[in-house]
Amino acid sequence: MSSDYGHDDHHPSAWGPHDWHHGAPHNSWAPIIMSAGFAIFLFTLGGAYEWGEFVSSTYALMIFVSLGVIGLGILIWWRQDFSFDGSYEPKSFGAPYQNIDIRKVAVWVFLMSEMMVFTSLFSTYIRYRTGIENCKTVFESGNWVEGTAVTCFEPASHLIASSWFHLAPGAINTFALIISSFTIVQALRYAKKKDLDENTRRRKVTMFLGTTWLLAIIFLALKMIEWFIGFPTPGPLTELNHGHTEIASLYTEGYLINADSYQHHYYNTHYFEDHDMELPAGLVGHSGGQMMADIQVSASTFYVTTGTHGAHVLGGIVVLTYMTFKAMNGGYTPKNAVGIEYFGLYWHFVDLVWVLVFPFFYLY
Repeated sequence: MSSDYGHDDHHPSAWGPHDWHHGAPHNSWAPIIMSAGFAIFLFTLGGAYEWGEFVSSTYALMIFVSLGVIGLGILIWWRQDFSFDGSYEPKSFGAPYQNIDIRKVAVWVFLMSEMMVFTSLFSTYIRYRTGIENCKTVFESGNWVEGTAVTCFEPASHLIASSWFHLAPGAINTFALIISSFTIVQALRYAKKKDLDENTRRRKVTMFLGTTWLLAIIFLALKMIEWFIGFPTPGPLTELNHGHTEIASLYTEGYLINADSYQHHYYNTHYFEDHDMELPAGLVGHSGGQMMADIQVSASTFYVTTGTHGAHVLGGIVVLTYMTFKAMNGGYTPKNAVGIEYFGLYWHFVDLVWVLVFPFFYLY
């Protein structure tokens, strides 16, 4: 190895704080431990659930073990990175990445792989959305029999966009992520400023990283409220929710990946009669009743896509927790501010993906 990079492949610090003047800790166990933990977690989680139902308690313990393994890997990574002072930043060589930081190249390669993940999810959604007949169309056509489930596509937006309040969590989340992209840039800006005293820099960087962390927490909290909890409708505004006093969660509404007999009040001929509404042409002369729908495919595309994005936000929260702690201890200076820049690339990608997810799954 070139003398410019020191004797880093023999450096003894594989578990804790690292002397970066020796070079990068190539003997670190953190990547291997975290990779093993994620592999075990995904394998056991996939075996423990089937169409949203918990089917095997055998895997339950292994799920927690895998999370512990991931946590150990993260702890080792944090302990080594905490000592990073910017004294060592290896460069790429050879076209097309010559003289570019290796870590920056790695982040962009990672983001390209992430782009393929979300492109696959979006294309799958569009394929099923356009290839399976819409539940509203099926209901209005009258080509269904009461008591027999019909396979159709029920977009989540049919529920979410049904009222301003049902749409509120997703809309607030959109603004939260957009603002968080601004706050992470501000954190980088102040970390790079050379004309600031150390206390001011520490305070500013901590404030903006902490704000980004808080906005990410708000995003996930509203997501859980939207999926599992719901919330009451303000009294004077119940008419905006069709007279209902609360916004039901998607779970309460029955919009689940195992919903093979989903029912919605709109897919009931009595709903039209009770509200003095004219029946769709296809239902005139129909025996009437409540249509049941198998929406497992449509619900799965919604939860897998938004859940994958939520997992990326959760990963960002984990990193932001560490970065905020490091900033509180004055760990970011103009020499090593690139750590914030590299995370910012990831966070902007997460923000951009949500800007696409929101109209696709919440409005369309």
